[in-house]
Amino acid sequence: MPNNCALKLVRSLSFNPWYNLAVEEELFRNIKSDQVILYLWQNENTVVIGRNQNPWRECRCKILEEHGGKLARRLSGGGAVYHDLGNLNFTFVAKEGAFNIKKQLEVIIEAVKLKGIDAEFSGRNDIVAQGKKFSGNAFYYDDDNCYHHGTLLVASDMKKIQQYLQVSKEKIKSKGVNSVESRVVNLNTINPGLDINNLSAALEQSFQQVYHGTISETKVIDEDMGSVKKLYEKYSSWNWRYGESPKFEMTLYHRFKWGDLDINFNLKDGHISKVTVFSDAIDCKLIKDIEEVLLGIEFSKKAILMNLENLKNRYDKNLIDEIKNWIDEKEI
Repeated sequence: MPNNCALKLVRSLSFNPWYNLAVEEELFRNIKSDQVILYLWQNENTVVIGRNQNPWRECRCKILEEHGGKLARRLSGGGAVYHDLGNLNFTFVAKEGAFNIKKQLEVIIEAVKLKGIDAEFSGRNDIVAQGKKFSGNAFYYDDDNCYHHGTLLVASDMKKIQQYLQVSKEKIKSKGVNSVESRVVNLNTINPGLDINNLSAALEQSFQQVYHGTISETKVIDEDMGSVKKLYEKYSSWNWRYGESPKFEMTLYHRFKWGDLDINFNLKDGHISKVTVFSDAIDCKLIKDIEEVLLGIEFSKKAILMNLENLKNRYDKNLIDEIKNWIDEKEI
């Protein structure tokens, strides 16, 4: 990280997920090369799904809306999460030269350590304490702009997590646990004195300690639309949150160690006329690239495998082979 990077803290007083995600993207689009931003925010009664997820597969949308909750879709990949006021969200925003995932994770781990809790990074995107997850993390990149965001379960309603999220049996099985509730933990069950306010203060302290600097600017916002009006309209729109959901003629589904793939085809004259891929994979660009290389090609196993092979110059060859081997076993 450049030595002259300024540390900036942004806090949102809004509990509206569409506003908070709009602010996050605004910070991301306008980050300066000499800045690292820590953005702290909370959503009320919200399910947030990953960029490439199918809302109806991940969330009991009707029940959520009947209870006055909101569905939101973020820019980053990864899985669905439930947010309430017992959960604190964080986002680190920086240019590529100042973006340091190891340091960012250290800020979180050191903050909870300040509150007497030992934690560690585990798996593909989790931070755990006493073997249970209290933080899920996801990442997004566009040119040299980067962000890393995640959840911090402090006193979240575990029953609501069970009520609103539809976690597939395959996913639970891959984690080696019986339910969502059995693999997550609220930090206040480890330290009963912990709350959102003193965890926020600990994050502010560890942010400065880890980056060996002082926060030079603090900004507090409360649903002032201003420059985020268009972004708010995007995040609150039906099209962004739910998207088009045509009836597909063929669906292929599999859960890999790195995430699930739900590939859906519509066909015309023996060719793939539409392909939509849903996934909780962290790398959301991979999902869009799979759609891109399959659209319009002949609907045959040979053509699908050949076009997936073209992704090897962009992604890990073993990962692409894993996808190809799965497709090769299917009757197409």
